[in-house]
Amino acid sequence: MATMNKSIFYILLLTALPLYFTGCRKEVRPTSMTIKDSVRHYYPIKQGQQLDIMFTITNTGDAPLIISEMQPSCGCIILDKSSHIIIPEDGIRQFKATYNSIKNVGEVVHRIRIFGNMLPDGRAELKFDVNVVPDADYTRDYEELYQEFNTKNGIVREMVDGKESELGYYVGEP
Repeated sequence: MATMNKSIFYILLLTALPLYFTGCRKEVRPTSMTIKDSVRHYYPIKQGQQLDIMFTITNTGDAPLIISEMQPSCGCIILDKSSHIIIPEDGIRQFKATYNSIKNVGEVVHRIRIFGNMLPDGRAELKFDVNVVPDADYTRDYEELYQEFNTKNGIVREMVDGKESELGYYVGEP
């Protein structure tokens, strides 16, 4: 009788176990989305200025939009985001990106690639361009940049007189 109860228990367990695991399985369906003004042309900025970019993503599909990754095309773009973002059906979410123009001059084109469960191929793109204008009429050469750095940091006197700890010594009369 005990073995029969054990066998009934195991049969029930084996039939209930697959039903339990099918309830845990969730399928991520693809959905459609739009980025408001996905191609942008900004007015010129001075070299060294930061450009704040706000972009809006709208989930236009019937499934939640799961953004798994956002990749800027340059390290000069900082994204204000979390790692996994979920936008519900018909939901809207704004994101902020900051572009630092310190190392660029001239016409600059950058992209922010967005990966997730969006149609048709799981990725979308925001593209922007801006003209970065240098401070003066000309691009400063290395000597000018070095002189400016030394002037800001007070190193000019040290270059003329030398460091006190490295003056050395002399022999004989002064």
